[in-house]
Amino acid sequence: MSKESSQGQKRLKELGLNEKSAWERLDAREKERVFAFCEGYKDFLTRAKTEREAIEAALELAGRRGFKSLDGIKGPEPGTKFYLEWRGKVALLGVWGQAPLEKGLHLVGAHVDAPRLDLKPQPLYEEAGLAMFKTHYYGGIKKYQWTALPLALHGVVILHDGRKINIKIGEDPGDPVLAISDLLPHLAKDQMKKPLEEAFSGDDLNLVIGNLPYADEEVKEKVKLAILDQLHRQYGLVEEDFISAELELVPAGPARDLGLDRSMIGAYGQDDRVCAYTALQAILELERPERTALVLLVDKEEIGSTGNTGAQSRFLALAVTELAGRAGSADILSVSRVLASSRAISADVTAALDPTYEGVYDKRNVALLGRGVVLSKYSGSRGKYEANDASAEFMGYLRRLFNAAGVIWQTGELGKVDAGGGGTIAKYLAYFGLDVADCGPALLSMHAPLEIASKVDVYQAYRAYSAFLKA
Repeated sequence: MSKESSQGQKRLKELGLNEKSAWERLDAREKERVFAFCEGYKDFLTRAKTEREAIEAALELAGRRGFKSLDGIKGPEPGTKFYLEWRGKVALLGVWGQAPLEKGLHLVGAHVDAPRLDLKPQPLYEEAGLAMFKTHYYGGIKKYQWTALPLALHGVVILHDGRKINIKIGEDPGDPVLAISDLLPHLAKDQMKKPLEEAFSGDDLNLVIGNLPYADEEVKEKVKLAILDQLHRQYGLVEEDFISAELELVPAGPARDLGLDRSMIGAYGQDDRVCAYTALQAILELERPERTALVLLVDKEEIGSTGNTGAQSRFLALAVTELAGRAGSADILSVSRVLASSRAISADVTAALDPTYEGVYDKRNVALLGRGVVLSKYSGSRGKYEANDASAEFMGYLRRLFNAAGVIWQTGELGKVDAGGGGTIAKYLAYFGLDVADCGPALLSMHAPLEIASKVDVYQAYRAYSAFLKA
C-alpha cells in the first residue's frame, strides 16, 4: 500500500523544481524512441567529422525529405520546404509558415565545426628517418589529449590544375591511421614537472605519417619523397598543392554507445553536431508551422564565428533578404522588421557536472547528464562578458512552450563565475534584433577527442527544437 504524501511533500511538488532523471520520467515506449533516434545520430557523427561533411550530410537528408533549393522557389506557399547552401560550409533549411513573413521567423542556429588539428600550408618534412606533418590546432583543445591517438585525415585539396579532390584516410577498417607521438615516461621527468599548458606546445603536435624510403641513393630526403610519390600516384597531388588545401585531423573511428547500459554516446564532434543533427531532424519533420521556420548551420564558431562562413558573416541577412523578396518586399526596412520580430534558439552544448572535477562548478546552477536539454539564459565568461543574456520575457516564453509540449528540460551555467567561461552564436543572432536564448544538451569531456552525451538529453533537444519551430 502506497503511503499518502504529506502536506509538505505535496507543497514541494507544487512549488519546487522537478529534479528527477529524465529517464525516470519516460515510459518504456518513449525510451525505445530515445534509443532508436540516437542510432541515426551516431551514423551522422560517424559520417560528418568536418564542417563540409556535416553540411553535405544535412543537405542530402533534406533532399530526401523534399527540400528544394530556394533558387527554384518563387512564391511563399505555406509548407514549402527549401534550403540555401553557402560555400560548402553553411546551410539554411526552412519551411514556409502560415503567418506573413513580417510577423517574424523562428530560427534554430547551430554550428558544425569542432576543435581539431589542421595541416599547415607547408606541412611535410623528414626528420630522423620519419616523414612528418606539421599541424596547427583549431579551437580550444587540451593539446596532450591529441597525442598517441589514432587520427584520420579528412578534407579537400585544390590541385595545381584547378581540380578539387576529397581525401579521407583512416576511417575504413583497412585504412592506415596517423598519430602524434608522445614522450615515453622513462624520459619525461622534466616534462612531467611542467604545467600542462607548458608541457605540450602547439608546435609539438607533429604527425607521424611514414617511414619507408624511396629507392634512390641519390635522393637526400627519401622518406619524404616516398610520401610525395604515393600522394601523387593516388591523388595527383604535388607538394605545392598543400597550400590550397583544407586538411583536418580528427579522431579515427565511429561514434559508439558508451556505458554498460548503452545510455550514452561517446564520439568526437558532439559540440556542436548534437545540436545540428537534432535541429535538422526537427525541421525535416515540420509540415506547416505557424511562422516560417529556419535551421541555420554555420562554421567557425570554435574560433570566434569569424570569416564569411561564420555567424558574424552577412549570410543570415542575405538569406532573409532573399525570403523577403519572395514575400513581396526586400528593402532594408522590411528585412530589418522581419528580423526584429523574430525569435531564435542558439543551439549549443553546455557543461555537465563531472563528479571527478566538481570543484569548478556551481553545483546549484549546473546541468546534470540525463536530466534533459539545458535552457541557458546566458553564457559568456566571468562578469557575463561577451554574453547575449536573454530577457526574462523570452525565457518565460520558452519555459511555457517547453512545458506545454512535454519537453524535459533543466537549466545550468558552464561553471563557477570566476572559473572561466565560453560563448555561442547567440550574441551574433541578437545583433539583428532577434530574441535569443541558448538551449542544448550538456556534455562531459567537452572539446576532447571523445565527448560524452546522454541519449535522453539528445532526444529532448530534438523535442525542444521541434516545439519551437512549430510555434
